[in-house]
Amino acid sequence: MNFLEAATLVRGEPPVQQLPFLLAMSGTPETLELYVRAHAIRRGHDARLRTLPFNTLPQTLLSPPQSGERDVFLLLPWDLTPELDWRSGLPAERPVLASLRRAAAQRCERLAARPNAAVLYVPAPVPPVLGIPRDDRHLEHLLMTIAGDAGADCLDGGLFSLAAYLAHGTPFGGNALSAVAEAVVAAALDRPAAAKKVLITDLDNTLWAGIVGEDGIEGVSAAPQGVGYRHFVYQSLLAGLQRQGVLLAAVSRNDPDLARGPLEKGGMALGPEQFVAISANYHSKSGQIAALAESLDLGRDALVFVDDNPVEIEEVQDALPEVTCLTFPSSDEHLPGFLTRLNELFPGAVVTAEDRDRTAMYRRRLAGMVPKDLAGADVTEFLRDLQMRLRIHDRTTGDHERAVQLINKTNQFNLNGRRWSDAEIADALAQGGRLYTAELADRHGSHGEILACLVTAAGVVPALVMSCRVLQRRVEQGFLAWLMSRYADGAGELRLLFEPTQRNTPLRLFLRELSLLEDADRATAGELVLGAGQVPQEALALFQIEIG
Repeated sequence: MNFLEAATLVRGEPPVQQLPFLLAMSGTPETLELYVRAHAIRRGHDARLRTLPFNTLPQTLLSPPQSGERDVFLLLPWDLTPELDWRSGLPAERPVLASLRRAAAQRCERLAARPNAAVLYVPAPVPPVLGIPRDDRHLEHLLMTIAGDAGADCLDGGLFSLAAYLAHGTPFGGNALSAVAEAVVAAALDRPAAAKKVLITDLDNTLWAGIVGEDGIEGVSAAPQGVGYRHFVYQSLLAGLQRQGVLLAAVSRNDPDLARGPLEKGGMALGPEQFVAISANYHSKSGQIAALAESLDLGRDALVFVDDNPVEIEEVQDALPEVTCLTFPSSDEHLPGFLTRLNELFPGAVVTAEDRDRTAMYRRRLAGMVPKDLAGADVTEFLRDLQMRLRIHDRTTGDHERAVQLINKTNQFNLNGRRWSDAEIADALAQGGRLYTAELADRHGSHGEILACLVTAAGVVPALVMSCRVLQRRVEQGFLAWLMSRYADGAGELRLLFEPTQRNTPLRLFLRELSLLEDADRATAGELVLGAGQVPQEALALFQIEIG
């Protein structure tokens, strides 16, 4: 959740059900409050939180709690041992490890004895007060153990921002505020231990490395080596969850045979029989998930959804706020924290015969399942917040290797499926044609060159492809709007040489949105005339267009 979304939620009509609680933390809570209120609203509550004046947490621990409210303590290492506070500088004399341990244990004993209190602990790095690196590292682990023994829920230490703490007294940077607030609200509701029942996973670049629609079944990997290692570890965890009775499902914006292909091929930690359902179509993922929850007869708050694509995560969060959404890590370094979070959501238990048979039982229930509601959420505001930059390259002269590679590799968003040789591209360009590629970047980084388009001197487009990894970001709309404004013929039209293929359903759905096709499933080959009025110009506002 970003600032704009949080502010929008808070400005709306508050829920009827109130949630009174004390948020006790030693830093300044002002920047966190907005996100706490927003996450409470998402869960159907009007947060009535009371906060502490700066630096009064120690006194609060000694005073009795107020009746009618829950205490949520959000603690950092220096809340257990004040000598560790970065804002105080390093002590003149080095403290003794044993005395720090005793002080921390005493405070945690008070916390453990406090009725109706929830404790969250952020294991932030501590200054080198002991002077010996090994002892300082030991102190960090010791404090986390003491807090855990007192019943604290330990959050990710990476949520702490030293820069924000030194500058403003706020322990958390802007990117961490939403995650911290979500944990605070869960603690205030006293529901952190509620186990989930269904894990719904994306496929491409989540369950396996690669995009099956572009790389083929043989080109994706979840093997314990190379690029597939992270996905192998993820699948092995899912296999363990399924054995203990967790239901696994998959949703994918893909063709059904492609989605199932890598699992049916074998050689992975998971097979199709371990999934209660594999939903693959080109409807919204939120619609697929909602239909799955209805067919399983489970509440949406029992579901966890995992996807590598932040646009898909946002679409599901917006349409189904009860569903817990996790982003699959983009690097190995973030994998441990991600797996830990999954284990927290699906705590282990004694496995019964009923648990082992649960997947088969639900598969029988879902036989012949027909999705009932496939509407999705509008992610326009989220896309604006991505700060997308579309850099368009004219490849008419010079190197066009990447453009040819895109045209010949891309299957799902491909105008006609035709493969081009270097010589054919060169001949089309020699006759006055233009060749363009587009590179997409956003505030998270670059996605590389993801689009290629060939336009003849007569305004005919015989080749237009886009990588499916950026579907839903409206790149195709933004690029065509730019192209129409600069390279259409005198009549303000482009003529697209279209042909349906077994794999280009996403392209056909896009052409139907532009009113160029009446039926995406029964389309026939032909020359489609695209007028300027058919391209949504507002898509251009989502991008900073750069020419280079």
